[in-house]
Amino acid sequence: MTSPLPAPQTLRAALWMLGAVASFSAMAIAGRAVSLDHDTFEIMLYRSIVGFLVVLIVARATGYLGEVRGDRLRLHVLRNLFHFTGQNLWFLAITLIPLAQVFALEFTSPLWVLVLSPLVLGERLTRVRVLAAALGFAGILMVTRPSPETLGPGQLAAIAAAICFAGSILATKRLTRHESLTAILFWMTLMQIGLGLICAGIDGDIALPSAAALPWLALIGMAGLLAHLCLTTALSLAPATVVVPVDFLRLPLIALIALLLYGETVEAWVIIGAAVIFGANYLNLWSETRQRR
Repeated sequence: MTSPLPAPQTLRAALWMLGAVASFSAMAIAGRAVSLDHDTFEIMLYRSIVGFLVVLIVARATGYLGEVRGDRLRLHVLRNLFHFTGQNLWFLAITLIPLAQVFALEFTSPLWVLVLSPLVLGERLTRVRVLAAALGFAGILMVTRPSPETLGPGQLAAIAAAICFAGSILATKRLTRHESLTAILFWMTLMQIGLGLICAGIDGDIALPSAAALPWLALIGMAGLLAHLCLTTALSLAPATVVVPVDFLRLPLIALIALLLYGETVEAWVIIGAAVIFGANYLNLWSETRQRR
């Protein structure tokens, strides 16, 4: 009798992605808390400094620092340009529009991954994946219900961030074929310190963190690092088109958080759209699990 449970490797990837879901949600809360004191470039700078120190200490203590090499720097640079741009746009969006809407628009990134994976990663674009992408996109439209009147800077920033995140995901998937997790996280934090210094300091004014902002900035750095640890590990265990849809769990979670912390009401269309998105996610995971069996 065939077991109804997912293949072990797919299940492990899904569990790692749950860690990423929690980490990204924590980062959104902390990002809002410091948005009045720091611009997005400064937030990214301090986040990267915290992450780099953690990676350096842990890698040295565990003996994995020797895995860091420089033979694929071009791909690391490309990945971090995508991610740095997307993350700055994401931090901007969470200050302009409701969190649930930011996350819903960000979830268009799996649609880009589904379309681009055959070209970049050589993964097969099946009919089920196309159907899952179409259902997911329909669910996102239900959640956001965009129109010329409601499509403002916040929505555009979130959509652009999603496209950048898709590029980062695809580059990460290629890197995991040859690079260790330690090397990916090392170059990510180091390169984004440089990018943050350039962008935050271009006006000659980098605000130092206050005592009140320090814990939030530390949380952003730790949560961001943990999110990428979970995401990179998940991508090493399963195809991008299987791993990324699990991230849709962030939508109901962040909607509940926004309601409790900020009084952002959850409309019926958000619940309906989330249900459609979950259906698309389950369809894709079920199809992949069946093929693995």
